[in-house]
Amino acid sequence: MTDATPLSPGPGRTRQTEIFVTGAGGRRPLVPVAPAALEAAAAAKMSAEAAAYVIGGAGMESTMAANRAAFDRRRLVPRVLADVSRRDLSVELFGRRHAAPLLLAPIGVLELAHREADLAVARAAATEGVGYVFSNQASVPMEDCAAAMGTAPRWFQLYWSSDDDFVRSLLSRAEKAGCEAVVLTLDTTLLGWRPRDLDLGYLPFLRGMGLAQYLSDPVFRAALPASPPDTGFKPRGAGILATAASLVRIGRRHGLSLGRMRAAAAHFTATYSRPNLRWADVERLRGMTRLPILLKGVRHPDDARRAAAAGVDGLVVSNHGGRQVDGEAGTLDLLPAVVAAAGGMPVLLDSGVRTGTDVARALALGARAVLLGRPYVYGLALSGETGVREVIRNVVAELDLTLALCGITSVADLGPHIFAD
Repeated sequence: MTDATPLSPGPGRTRQTEIFVTGAGGRRPLVPVAPAALEAAAAAKMSAEAAAYVIGGAGMESTMAANRAAFDRRRLVPRVLADVSRRDLSVELFGRRHAAPLLLAPIGVLELAHREADLAVARAAATEGVGYVFSNQASVPMEDCAAAMGTAPRWFQLYWSSDDDFVRSLLSRAEKAGCEAVVLTLDTTLLGWRPRDLDLGYLPFLRGMGLAQYLSDPVFRAALPASPPDTGFKPRGAGILATAASLVRIGRRHGLSLGRMRAAAAHFTATYSRPNLRWADVERLRGMTRLPILLKGVRHPDDARRAAAAGVDGLVVSNHGGRQVDGEAGTLDLLPAVVAAAGGMPVLLDSGVRTGTDVARALALGARAVLLGRPYVYGLALSGETGVREVIRNVVAELDLTLALCGITSVADLGPHIFAD
């Protein structure tokens, strides 16, 4: 007797079929499927400054290499003769059932990649049914992105400014915009040493880029000085014109003059971070918002235990994609110990994720979900909203096929048993 259960194509076979059928008609995918080719194509499309900012990392970029090496060391051992005709990729996070264990990571200054920036990403995430973590350093205000997402899931990333009134304003706006969690990023209280950006002398924030959450905020605008302070540093040559042109362009969008934009860039630089953040501040954050709080940038199990004791709702194991400290361990290597110390709270993984198989590896080591970063930015650079959608679909498709080919029908069944000893 044969089993007549119909085969569910799932996102993997559906995506493969789409690519091969359109390929038979002479059309290739808009964005490369292979991760290395995707990055190379995006680098060629972006300006030298944009490519350095998006692709580069801290120091000799050994942390970026460690992130990838950690994934590459985990070797899978598929099982056979299991009924994998149907697969379940869904996970629950803070009362919301997500169609896949994947959210788009918060990445700032997306206008470097594409003129529609965060808005294109928000539309793509909503269409593909994955969550999006709005960046604190966005190029489009969170309200505009939320309006484009309908009921799709979104979270808000918070960099804790030295101005608590501004922090409260951001949190209030996030709640009103329908964000379902706050991701407090802890690994960027100071800017890391990034040679690619330093060699070009380029920081986009000084040109007004990536400041949409600030320029659209009434508390931030009310605190702007009448004129920027004298830092003692004077731009020279073509940089003066390029900076002024960027400030004028962005100022028009937010109804601010060139002088006010210069003041805004200076005020942002002076207040954007809090190097003196302590555990007491995390506890204080609970009184500022009703949303679940995740700490992003936790790598040590002792910090995970302190977070659990502080009543935090979740953790993100992240080294900022290797952009902050050179010589760190890969996040996947650190994940199991953090999960063990987290006391059952959901732990997500960030940094180094490039493929659907990477997602499966992270979930097998205890992550509830992952944050996908640079790949979707590459898709954005190459083809805007459509490029982001293709990247999402490719990653989810590979995850689906990896499960099936390893003899697994649900992401909930992933565990260390899938790895070689």
